[in-house]
Amino acid sequence: MEFSSAAVAGTLESSDVMVSFSPSDEVLEVEVESIVMKQRGRRIREVVDELVSQVGLEKGVLRIQDKGALECTLRARINTVLDRAGVR
Repeated sequence: MEFSSAAVAGTLESSDVMVSFSPSDEVLEVEVESIVMKQRGRRIREVVDELVSQVGLEKGVLRIQDKGALECTLRARINTVLDRAGVR
């Protein structure tokens, strides 16, 4: 699936996560930064991979900047970005 618009959701406040998407003709690049990468990095990647595969996202840049958000917040922010980028 291809997307034509950039989108952002979330903040860089404590216990939140900022998710941004930029369209590109290149293969999907996922960048993850987290203050809890050692503790939760693997689970963050699993959630991102799950949601991306559900919508068939194959191109663009998806950037996750986590400040210790709960998984439900991460999911909500990613879904919002995908909605704003024109997925659903």
